[in-house]
Amino acid sequence: MYTPTNAFLPVLFLAVLAVSVGCSSAPSGEKLEQDSRFDEPFRPQYHFSPPSQWMNDPNGMVYFEGEYHLFYQHYPDSNVWGPMHWGHAISEDLVHWEHLPIAIAPDSLGWIFSGSAVFDETNSSGLGTPDNPPLVAIYTYHDPVGAEAGREDFQTQGIAYSTDRGRNWTKYTGNPVLKNPGIRDFRDPKVSRIGDRWIMSLAVKDRIRFYSSGNLLDWTYESDFQPEWAAYGGVWECPDLFTLTTPEGEEKWILFVSINPGGPNGGSATQYFVGDFDGTTFTSESDQVKWLDYGADNYAGVTWSNVPESDGRRLFIGWMSNWAYANVVPTENWRSANTLPRALQLIREGETYLIRSRPVAELEKLRKSASTKEGDSWDIEAELAELLLFPEAGDFRLELGNQAGEKVLLAKKGDQLTFDRSQSGISGFSEAFPALHTAPLNGMEVNELRVFLDRSSVEVFVNQGALVLSEIVFPEQPYSQARLTGFKRNHRVYELTGIW
Repeated sequence: MYTPTNAFLPVLFLAVLAVSVGCSSAPSGEKLEQDSRFDEPFRPQYHFSPPSQWMNDPNGMVYFEGEYHLFYQHYPDSNVWGPMHWGHAISEDLVHWEHLPIAIAPDSLGWIFSGSAVFDETNSSGLGTPDNPPLVAIYTYHDPVGAEAGREDFQTQGIAYSTDRGRNWTKYTGNPVLKNPGIRDFRDPKVSRIGDRWIMSLAVKDRIRFYSSGNLLDWTYESDFQPEWAAYGGVWECPDLFTLTTPEGEEKWILFVSINPGGPNGGSATQYFVGDFDGTTFTSESDQVKWLDYGADNYAGVTWSNVPESDGRRLFIGWMSNWAYANVVPTENWRSANTLPRALQLIREGETYLIRSRPVAELEKLRKSASTKEGDSWDIEAELAELLLFPEAGDFRLELGNQAGEKVLLAKKGDQLTFDRSQSGISGFSEAFPALHTAPLNGMEVNELRVFLDRSSVEVFVNQGALVLSEIVFPEQPYSQARLTGFKRNHRVYELTGIW
């Protein structure tokens, strides 16, 4: 959870304590009315976005009793970053979302920064009962007054719990459960049940620190992960530790680390490590920096906990923006959206393992109509669309544009893929935005592109997600034209329906 500036924190902190010491005043479980704001300019129509105002990191994703819970960093009083709350939404299918009242609001210990949530099935914390064990949220308290005063220990870890299916959250009276040893960046706890213990992965400045607990209340330091060869262009944030199975059936441990700045195309990005975790120490099996997404706009993403084994998927969602310009993008009533939800898999490329990110199958229920397009130039009749394209061997170009002359260009040349949004639409809000982004193919032959168009985003999945580029754009008209070079003749286009 990145902190853009500390200059205005004390005033905002006092204001938020005056009005929102507890949770939202809206009745718990009440569905927030979704009015015409969800049809305003640039508002995504099949990506998650907040009802209004500011959003960044997804938090606390947990599956429980048929519902996917999505919490997120939220400032309900402005469309720029400010005192953080946990916003809240639920879904039964990862596609259609119901907005719920704010789940966790600031208090005297600080603002509510990023974290995670788990189902404490055995009631190890004692915060529920054996017959009604709790959901437990673990988050960072950020004390803005301490930060402004120059203290080093202004970030600590706290917990809240729910015994009514996540509708109401009670903060633990013994907070904080993990105090700060004197490190300015000490945040974003991601907790998982591993064996008979809880393991916390915590972002601590330029490393990931692991803690263990038997009850979610008392934490013991285990180890640090800080390889010399990793990407260190900015502070480390938002870790996630979990397992994936290789095509050969071997279990590997995966560690996500978001970094800002220092991404492969500037600003924010997420690197990952494949290796082993023995309950105490994480060890990477290679010294190669790997990026989850080569687009500019997939950050701070983590995975859902407690997904049933019968489902078998590791499910992920990210924040679809970049700290280089997130506060100034040209939206008004709302700011920021999430990526499409994705299922993660391990694939083998030569001597190394890579993560494949595939859009979840549930998205296919949004397909309203389908058509086959032929040739190298055709119109996209639908404002919301999914394109399935098949390149020929060799280089190719895909241009998506509109009648106003706004366009984006995806191209393969040799062993490199590029995405050019320099003429994508409105871009003068930031010098960092109208850029050419690159992704190495490392010998990969591109045989399939799956492209999702929403009002303010383009997401490109190469070879079923072996390489991904997530990009936000702000065209003044929908992209309605496709021009292709180096592709086979037949292309599949799906018109998608909105989720609101």
